[in-house]
Amino acid sequence: MEEHDIIIVGAGPAGLTAGIYAGREGLKAMIIDKGVKGGNANMAPVIANFPGYKSIPGLELLKNIGNQAEKYIYIREYEEIVEIQKKTDTITLKTDKDNYRTKSLIICSGTTYRKLGVPGEDKYIGKGISYCSICDGMLFKGRDVLVIGGGNSAVTHALHLKDIGVNVKIVHRRDELRAQKYLQDKLHEVGIPIIWNSVVKEIKGDIFLKSVIVHNRETDVDEELEVSGLFLAVGEKPNSDIASNMGVNVDEMGYIITDKNQKTNITNVYAAGDITGGVKQLVVACGEGAVAAVNAYEELKIVE
Repeated sequence: MEEHDIIIVGAGPAGLTAGIYAGREGLKAMIIDKGVKGGNANMAPVIANFPGYKSIPGLELLKNIGNQAEKYIYIREYEEIVEIQKKTDTITLKTDKDNYRTKSLIICSGTTYRKLGVPGEDKYIGKGISYCSICDGMLFKGRDVLVIGGGNSAVTHALHLKDIGVNVKIVHRRDELRAQKYLQDKLHEVGIPIIWNSVVKEIKGDIFLKSVIVHNRETDVDEELEVSGLFLAVGEKPNSDIASNMGVNVDEMGYIITDKNQKTNITNVYAAGDITGGVKQLVVACGEGAVAAVNAYEELKIVE
């Protein structure tokens, strides 16, 4: 069984930054991710608030961070953690490929995109339904699509789709958006229509998505809209089940509770990034990853 000083769960912005800091301290450290490095941030069409860049696609930024991390730490992609156990001073991780032991653990497992939970949704994921405009947007150039949601992600996706020549509208369940003001201003500037007080009730098609039933919550009227694509941005669910099963405290929403040093209630177990809730921004995730790694290193030095 491989032994490590620090194992980091998740290769998103927080996990990669933690890896850079842990690796630079000369620790035997490793990152494990059930998917590809970069996490959800890979799907951000444009990032315009990360220091050092006026504007950069999420995929490019995370590739840069990932390449830097790989200079200092080994990253195991497509390996899913099945169970984590804490026994005295040792933490054991069981994955679908191997078993590992570590002195410290940093959980940066992030979040999973929420679904709408309506008929037809599962059938058309990848066949008209997408969570990533930068990945799939060009497939819909010149075609009609809807973006579902009212936060920063929804508006950012809509703006990107408009920019590449997609005919896009936003569907939002309320009468005002939650997105930051500068995004809303840009939205109005480019003239993207918004279908207010409405929700998707059903998704229809044959092999591919063809139309959606949109329900107006104010008028109680259903309308079928012919569209080729649906981009979902309706929130995220924290990936904290493995952590809570090992005894890590989470809040009522399922986000891991930490102190200012990113420590959880369990000794030598830290958490960073979107999994901790709060302000979900790339720069915050990176900062929390750095804080977690530095404090994990300091704790290991004290023990030695």
